Amino acid sequence: MSLAFDDYGRPFIILREQGSKSRVRGTEAVKANILAAKTVARTLRSSLGPKGMDKMLQSPDGDVTITNDGATILEQMEVQHQIGKLLVELSKSQDHEIGDGTTGVVVLAGSLLEQAESLLDMGIHPLRIAEGYEMACKVATAHLDSIATKWDFSPEEVEPLVQTCMTTLSSKVVGRLKRQMAEICVKAVLAVADLPRRDVNLDLIKVEGKVGGAMEDTRLVEGIVIDKDFSHPQMPKELKDVKIAILTCPFEAPKPKTKHKVDIDTVEKFESLRHAEQQYFIDMVQKCKDAGAGLIICQWGFEDEANHLLMHHNLPAIRWVGGVEIELLAMATGARIVPRFEELSPDKLGFAKCVREVGYGTTKERSIIIEGCPNLSAVTIWVRGGNRMVLDEVRRSLHDALCVARNLVRDNSIVYGGGSAEIACSLAVEAAADKVVGVEQYAMRAFADNMVRVEQYAMRAFADALEAVPLALAENSGLPSIESLTAVKARQLAESNPHLGIDCNDAGTNDMREQNVFETLIGKRQQMFLATQVCKMILKIDDIIQPSQYD
Repeated sequence: MSLAFDDYGRPFIILREQGSKSRVRGTEAVKANILAAKTVARTLRSSLGPKGMDKMLQSPDGDVTITNDGATILEQMEVQHQIGKLLVELSKSQDHEIGDGTTGVVVLAGSLLEQAESLLDMGIHPLRIAEGYEMACKVATAHLDSIATKWDFSPEEVEPLVQTCMTTLSSKVVGRLKRQMAEICVKAVLAVADLPRRDVNLDLIKVEGKVGGAMEDTRLVEGIVIDKDFSHPQMPKELKDVKIAILTCPFEAPKPKTKHKVDIDTVEKFESLRHAEQQYFIDMVQKCKDAGAGLIICQWGFEDEANHLLMHHNLPAIRWVGGVEIELLAMATGARIVPRFEELSPDKLGFAKCVREVGYGTTKERSIIIEGCPNLSAVTIWVRGGNRMVLDEVRRSLHDALCVARNLVRDNSIVYGGGSAEIACSLAVEAAADKVVGVEQYAMRAFADNMVRVEQYAMRAFADALEAVPLALAENSGLPSIESLTAVKARQLAESNPHLGIDCNDAGTNDMREQNVFETLIGKRQQMFLATQVCKMILKIDDIIQPSQYD
């Protein structure tokens, strides 16, 4: 770095290439990364479990979000540190793949990294720690498979699905209505599920809502809800057994593509132009009537003349319908999307038993509900809430429950919640660690201790405070965390019962089978895989090169 002056005598600094970068290497770099990850993980720790706390986040625009969903919190936190951003991506991966468990996977990753810091102080190489974590993860996931339970269900017997969705909704704002909401989500998933192929397309389930009313007014619509109204206020508000034409061509007069100018200097010319335009609209409406359509749904808007003619010819219409709704309507009603009026024919029309417009309270807001579609491959969960923040949180909660029901359709294996699965896996990892020769056993025990913090392991270098899933559940529930955790682990060892967990609901029993607290096996397995892989990635970073910041 050197000082120089320009032609006007103003000083400026010349930086060499390496002088423009700050650099952290070796163990110092690993610890700096671990510190950033722990900070992010601690933020979510208090939001874990049925008694978890909510976070209030304010966007730069002033919008306020109140939620305890891990993926939503991290997405809106504006994390600056690169390692913190890795945990944000970790929660997104869990959300995209599983849909639930986004808070738990970040807490687990932060616990693993905090434990690794103690091992680094012992002089263990980060790569050996990562290898030990990989071995421990294999043992833990294998033990998960051994303690999992298969839940058989059918369209007639959906109680297993409902119970598992209720566990997911226990920590949400809809917790007091978890039974009602879980039943709605299960019905929606089964309506669009392909059970022989064990596949569910969640894109066919719309979660829409309007501010107003109570959460109890939330219901499942076996069809599509469009946040629009009929294009003319004098059109009928309810149609029965109607044939539907779905158009992506506008009700407009043709316009030349080149610049043009029309001179109208007499009344006769104006009348002639108006008559020609009106005739064009009449031809459009007549083509729809000739095809047998009783309702027009158009992706584009109408001119006033066209809208008046549609009403005059008793042809109800809905305009400005979005592309996603257009596709869902086509799938549900069996209609073909028509790009030109010339292609409209009776075989391209859809059908619905009922199309009606509904209003809300004293406001002028309206929505169209289309029910009785021949192809019930698209349904809508219509959510109501007292304000926008509650409405958004209910929608996020229902998304998690829908994902859980979908996962059970894919794989009907479940494990018991309340931290029981983590405690059982930690015991299995500890037993396996005693059989491993070398420093990997410390990392394996670290993997176990990140799930359960036990004071008897204070002799180990890495037995410091660990934010683990069962410990966080106990703390967030107001229980004496260490005592509760130690008691549950002792009972699991003595009784060989992997279903014992933290009594977060104060039900008087630690047996999660009696409390009906379930989690999907693939969700829990994915948490361990993702957390382990992210920890491996972070531990293998030993050199941080970034531009220096000058004020």
